[in-house]
Amino acid sequence: MITHDLRVIADAILDKKGQNVVSLDLRPVGSSIADYFVVCNADSTTNVNAIADNILKETREELGMKPLRTQGMENNFWIILDYGNIVVHVFLTEYREFYRLEDLWADAPKKEYKFRKKPVKKVKEEEEL
Repeated sequence: MITHDLRVIADAILDKKGQNVVSLDLRPVGSSIADYFVVCNADSTTNVNAIADNILKETREELGMKPLRTQGMENNFWIILDYGNIVVHVFLTEYREFYRLEDLWADAPKKEYKFRKKPVKKVKEEEEL
């Protein structure tokens, strides 16, 4: 389910202090690039890298997804993770402000994501023999 995939990606971003997390639904716009963009930013290249790494980890573990291709991992200014129908853009803050990606798809429906507390997973106690 695509909304679940988007939420896993957004949570992975927010877990590493990503800022201004939004998804753009490109389907009504008629873009052939992807169905959705997820866009966020961070204030340091170290944080941009940590966010991208966490997205890769969480999508693999939670969704069994690996990106078709990645770009920007060598400089951490603007990392793109392409999952086919979802393309994730992790920007250094000043690059997001400069490129203004959301303005290019201003007609696309936009959803903002905020941090939410994850439920605690209970570990079953082993029965004593």
